[in-house]
Formats: sequence, structure tokens, C-alpha cells
Amino acid sequence: MALLFFQSPEEPVRCALEISRTLQEHPHIQLRMGVHSGPVNQVTDVNEKTNIAGPGINVAQRVMDCGDAGHILLSGHIAEDLTQYRDWQPYLHDLGECEVKHGLRLHLVNLYKDNLGNPHVPDKLKRRRWKQASGVSVRPVITPRWSKYVLTAVLLLSAVALTISFSVFYRRGSPAVARSSSGKVADGGLPIPEKSIAVLPFESRSEDKANAYFADGIQDEILTRLSKIADLKVISRTSTQHYKSAPENLPEIARQLGVAHVLEGSVQKSGEAVRVNVQLIKAVNDSHLWADTFDRKLTDIFSVESEVAKAIADQLRAHLTGQEEQVIAAKPTDNVEAYDAYLRGLAYTLKTANTPANALGAQKYLREAVRLDPKFALGWALLSYVQARGYITLTLQPTVALREEARQAAETAVTLQPNLGEALMAKGHYHYACLKDYDTAVHYFEQARLLLPNSSQIPASLAYVARRRGQWDRSESYFNEAERLDPRNVNLLSQHAISYICLRRFPEALRKLDQVLDITPDDLDTLVYKAAILQAEGDLPHAAALLAPLHPNADDTPALETQVYQAILERRPAQIIPRLKEILAKPDPALGYNNGELRFWLGWAQEVAGDHAAAQESWRQARSELDLFLKEQPENDILIGDLALTNMVLGDKAAGLALSERNMAANPIEKDAVLGPAPIEIFARVAAGIGEPDRAIAALQKLLSTPYNSPLAENVPLTPALLRLDPMFDPLRNDPRFQKLAASPATNNTKR
Repeated sequence: MALLFFQSPEEPVRCALEISRTLQEHPHIQLRMGVHSGPVNQVTDVNEKTNIAGPGINVAQRVMDCGDAGHILLSGHIAEDLTQYRDWQPYLHDLGECEVKHGLRLHLVNLYKDNLGNPHVPDKLKRRRWKQASGVSVRPVITPRWSKYVLTAVLLLSAVALTISFSVFYRRGSPAVARSSSGKVADGGLPIPEKSIAVLPFESRSEDKANAYFADGIQDEILTRLSKIADLKVISRTSTQHYKSAPENLPEIARQLGVAHVLEGSVQKSGEAVRVNVQLIKAVNDSHLWADTFDRKLTDIFSVESEVAKAIADQLRAHLTGQEEQVIAAKPTDNVEAYDAYLRGLAYTLKTANTPANALGAQKYLREAVRLDPKFALGWALLSYVQARGYITLTLQPTVALREEARQAAETAVTLQPNLGEALMAKGHYHYACLKDYDTAVHYFEQARLLLPNSSQIPASLAYVARRRGQWDRSESYFNEAERLDPRNVNLLSQHAISYICLRRFPEALRKLDQVLDITPDDLDTLVYKAAILQAEGDLPHAAALLAPLHPNADDTPALETQVYQAILERRPAQIIPRLKEILAKPDPALGYNNGELRFWLGWAQEVAGDHAAAQESWRQARSELDLFLKEQPENDILIGDLALTNMVLGDKAAGLALSERNMAANPIEKDAVLGPAPIEIFARVAAGIGEPDRAIAALQKLLSTPYNSPLAENVPLTPALLRLDPMFDPLRNDPRFQKLAASPATNNTKR
């Protein structure tokens, strides 16, 4: 049996360790495993079934054949790659060379750690001296080496894979089987499939520029229908939306997206008349395979979407099941006005930034869509998704009423169409985002996966769930899967970066953020994330250089607060105070409790500037504003944390301590590994401010070894550098225990 991996040399060895750990519970099964990296090919066997073959698998087989039960043997080729990762170096044990088939020899390395694997020299290598003395001519197996850049290209184009191969045999007895704490298996992409397509943004040729949403909606609906065909690889819209409607460098774009075909189109809407032009292009030579023009009434727009999807499937010779044909031909609503409102709401969800303005715009039009057609299951599903996402990301005010509306919308969608993939995904997202009921969420996501085989949202959602459970390796595997389906989705890449930030794996986070900037140069939120990482590393000058040119609006609260935090860390807040006063002079009601939070930051800046009286006045006003929202948002941990800090700085020690303790009890780490530690940070800050250094330092000691999402500014977790710089920890400066924490090396939470 062979497993293929395409992301990094760490994947197969983690998988091998996980297999060994699992088989400890099945001692009658003995395994030996061989790991190698090399080329593989997709082939068709005599039964016309797709299979994998190639020298990569052949060498992995020979590596495995050198081992005994329990061994995890690596070729020298992949072991050399692993030595670039410092954490693996202690567990790689050089065995020298082993003679294999046809008089060839392989350089082998034995992997074992923490009673995982087999630490003994394989029997075949124990006999090596005799074989070498026998006078037999032994030739080395040469495995080609590429530079990292070329290897990456080959991974994409020629399917060079990391291969792990193992044999299973049974015997009586209880051998020593390896254990490990975690592992990861990731699927990998094969060479660009012929049955693959990207749908580029459709050009809007309507004279009324307000109809641009209609072209976006038609493109997305055609793409959605195609994505439900399991025999096709369809790239998500979030990866294609950054390209022009008819770009000149089509072969290069197809290579970036990993597809063989591209669909271009245009839409013109005038009153009740609609014209849709589409053309299917073979990317490698920029040749046109098929094109058509559809002139229809608005009431017949669904037939265009269905006909285009069916024609493309025919051109690409994709096999459609009976159910897929029904799904492609389905008409989501008979109400043209409801569909128009749905497309307007959908356009807001397709925007790059997940801001309160976009969430409110989507919510407004989707509510209108289901009001006009209460049986519009797709509309109910998207409405629920928008509300659940707004609830967990706080782009909508996370009230009990919002949570209930998200539940009702999801249940209505599932009741109307039990086999609608989008409805099942909405139900899963409600359980994940609103209830933190992860088991139920995964159940619905896995059901939806069967109906939405090309959806990157499903593996992305599974990545979010795994992350909340503290399963960081599994989460990363799901992120990798989602990125293969949606390689240029900036939100997905940003979320992957956030995982690295939580783990304090800052170099990897910066690389992901640079990928985002390659797609959307000068993206404000991405630049702010990079600045926040620099703050956490103690590099304030470079953080300031990134932040200085940026001008975030009040509705981009984390970005604005990161600028304020920079001024506070520098202890030079005079310039940022007028900006905050200007924003708070005319607060936006749509920002809800965020206005009170910004007023807390204003008070903090004023206090650091030495204006104690003004700070106290700002904090009193902040407390009044925040208190107003607590009744309708009793589970908003950020709001509760804001109130805890505000009461602390106002001298109400009891209230500050009670609120922070309430927050810790309501959001334990066991329930949420990402946000669960955040209340502990609030507690540490409160304890430091009210003169309880023992409790503050105990909390900080725990936090510095825990991955998490901070409750302040751009959510970067506390680091020793931040302890040294943050004025809120000034009361602890003279404590030797705090000094030791602040002087400790930066923590990298690589434990999984």
C-alpha cells in the first residue's frame, strides 16, 4: 500500500508515527515502513482504473524491504530534507548503506522517537559486512536532487510526490510497536487534470453600473453548478476573482490555478432582458473549444446557468450522475425579485474583506430574498451562513437574537431541501460558530462534502473546527487541502497565517502573509498582521514603518487598535489621540460595542501620555457604553474582557476580577483552544493592575507556553518581547519572576 504526500517532507514521517501509535492498540499487526521522495505518474491499468506508479514508489518499496517489523526507514534523500527542520534532527539515526534489488544500494536513516519505531539495526544491515566482503559489485541508487524552486514546479507539473509505502503482516505475539503523540496525513494533487476548469470573473457590459452585481452572481452560480460535478476539478471563485475578465496571459493564470481549461464570459442586463456570452478555452495553447451567446428574459436566467454548466461538462467529457444532472438543472426559486435580492446579497459575501459593512449588506438583501420567497432554500442557507460567520467574527453584533436567527435560517434551509449541500454546510457552520458544538458541526460538514466535492469551504471549515479543538496538525492538513482547491483565496491564506501566529510560528506566518500580498498588494489588514508580528518580536521600528502609511477606518477596529498599540508600546501616543477623538466624536452605531472598546484604547493612550484625568473620563464613558451591550451579548468574551480591563483601570478591583474570572469559566481552553486562553490574558492584566503579582505571573507563565488568539488589537499572543514593552505590565517590572519571563527566548509552540 502506498500513500502520497505533496506538501512537505514532514508529512509522511508524521503519518508514519501516527500509524505506529495507532497500531499499539493492535499488537497482532506488525508494520515496516519506507519513506522516499521521488517522481510518480498517474497511469491507467487494464481495467481502465486510475493508479499510481513510478520510481518514487519503487525506491520507497526498496527502502521498506531493508527494515524489520516496527521500522520506519527513510531514504537518505528525504532524510537530508528533514535535517533542515531542527526539531527532527535528534530522531534521525544514520544506518549507512543497504544492498537492495539488482545489486543497487541505498543510504538509509532510521526514524524513532519516544518509543516510536524500532531503534534496532535491521537484520539486513547486520549482515552488511559479510555482503561487502563477498566481492559482489554494489552500485548506488542515484536519486536526483533539484533546487527547492525547481522541485516545487515539478510537484505541480510532473507530480513528484513524497511516498510512504508499507507492508502488513500478521503473527502471534506482542511486538513492541511505536507510539507518537500526533500525526498528519494530507492528500496531494496529481498533474493538472484534463477535466479541470476555472471560471474567471464575468465582464459586466450593462450600461447601468449598478448592475455589476448581476454579472458577479451569474458567474458564481455557473461555477457553483460546475463544482457539484464530482468528475470535474473546479477552482473556487475566491481564487479567480483577482483576475481580469479576459486576461492576456491565460496559460500562466491557468498554471497558477492548476487547471487545464478556463471559462470567460460577459453579462449584459437591460430591464428584463439578459445576454450572456461564454467561451471555453484550452489554456495550454489558448484555443477556443466552445462558445455561445444566450439571449433570455430575466425569468429564464436559470436555464442559461444550467445549459452552460451542462455544455462545459460535455466538452470536458465529465461523467454526470443522475443526481448531479438534477442539481445542475435545479431552479432555486421561481421568484425573479427574490433571486435578484439573493444575487445582491451574494455579491457582498464575495467581497475580499469580511467587514461589518459587507456583513450588514449581505444580511439585508438575503433577508429580503427569503421574505419574497419563503421557500428559497439556497437563500435561507446563505443567510444563515452570513449570520453565523458574523456572530463568530463579531462583524455582526453577537446577540442572542442573531444566533437564534442563524439557527432558524439553517433549519429552514435543511427542511426545504434536505439534500442541498449549501443547507447542510450552513447547519454545520451554525453549530460550529454559534454553539461550539464541534461534533455536530463535523457531521454536517462531512455530509455536505459528498454533495459539494469541489468546495474549499468544507475543508476550510474542518480546519477551523480542528483548530478550536487544539488539533493543530490536523487543522494544517485541512488548510492544505482547502488551498489546493482554492489556491489564491486570500481569506483562506490569511486564516492559515493566523494559525501560525497563534502557534508563534512567526516566520511561517509571514510567508503566508506574503502570499496574500502577492495576490492583493498593499492589502491593509495583511500589512497590519505583519506589523503585529513585528511588535510581538520586539521590532518596533519596522512595525512603525509598516503602520505609518496606513489609514484604517473605524470599522476596521483591529487595524486601528494595532496602530494605537504601537504608539503605546513606543510610549509616544500623543499623535494617535486626536485621531481617536475624531472617530469617537461621531461614533458609528453599526459598530456596536466596538465604540466603547475604542474609547478604552483612547483612555489607555491618554494615561500613557500622562493625562490621568482625561484617561479616567474616557474610561468612565467606555464603561457606560460597554455595559449597555452586555445584557444582549452575555456570551461576547471580547466585550466582557473589555469591561474587566475598564473596571480595573478605574480602580474597581472586585468588578475587574469578577468579570475576568467569569470569562475564564465560560470559555475554558478545553472548549476552545484558540480563544479559550484569551480570558487568561485578560486575567493576567487585571491581576497585575490590582496588585496581585502572584496570580498575574502564574497566568503569564501558562500563556507563554500556550498557542492562542489574543483578545487585544490584531490578536497576536503574548511574547517575552511584549512583556518587556507593554506598559500594563509595569507593576510587575521589579519582580524577578517577571524579569525571568520577559528575558526568556521567544516561544515557538510546535507541540501539536
